Amino acid sequence: MNVVLDAGPAVGRPRVLIDHAERIAPGAYWELLMNLTRREVKGRYSQSFFGVAWAIAQPLATMAVFTLVFSRLAKMPSMGAPYPLFAFAALVPWFFFMNSVSSGTLSLITYRNIVTKTYFPREIIPLAQVCSRFIDFFAAAALYAVLMVVYGVHLGVWSLMAPVFFLMLILFTVGLTFATSAINVFYRDVNPVVQIALQLWLYLTPVAYPLALVPPRYRLLFILNPLSAIVEGFRASMVFDRAPDWPLTGIAAAMIAVVFGSAFVMFKRMDKYFADVI
Repeated sequence: MNVVLDAGPAVGRPRVLIDHAERIAPGAYWELLMNLTRREVKGRYSQSFFGVAWAIAQPLATMAVFTLVFSRLAKMPSMGAPYPLFAFAALVPWFFFMNSVSSGTLSLITYRNIVTKTYFPREIIPLAQVCSRFIDFFAAAALYAVLMVVYGVHLGVWSLMAPVFFLMLILFTVGLTFATSAINVFYRDVNPVVQIALQLWLYLTPVAYPLALVPPRYRLLFILNPLSAIVEGFRASMVFDRAPDWPLTGIAAAMIAVVFGSAFVMFKRMDKYFADVI
């Protein structure tokens, strides 16, 4: 059975064509996820002059501002690494997280036409939002590779840890997106709260500065932020070629497992009411 998304003449509500069936067979779930992901990517870049190049514009522009403000004006130390490389290594995972959660929070509302008319695992919709951001992540990662060549930084054995931190990033992003998208169905003011929280979260994560500069009295706040371990882990493996902070990584991994598991259970308990409320 083929599952085909049709956005119609406008970008608004999509339609799903499912061979005149009201219930998607389990084997078609993967196809639906891929179609939703492709639709998101195509809708974001298909009619853009620069296309996928916009995926690197956001972290690149932020890196330039951070370099000017934090490195040149505030003289922020970067632990011996070139500051643009230091900042960009953290901005790549940060923007993947921020953009995924930002768009994922509204995803169930955006696809209300599918949610109300067709039975399928509803978690596919926010999951597609996260998957559609993979192209942004890898485009920015390619630019980071170019920066490494420019600054003469070479990968070492600890770079093998990068996929571990990428997996942690995905699980935390998906878990939080499950939670915010589900709650937003019932309380529409969740989305503006999430947008404000994401803006503040950037400065409560060691993106523009190293975690070592955080005063001891505030350090617990940063330890309880899983993104601190993820950002520091990417830097340790890709910039400094050294072992990550294992205690920090262990705490973050445990917290991510709890967040992902709790969010998934909550989502599954709430999704039976989505069609009635949305």
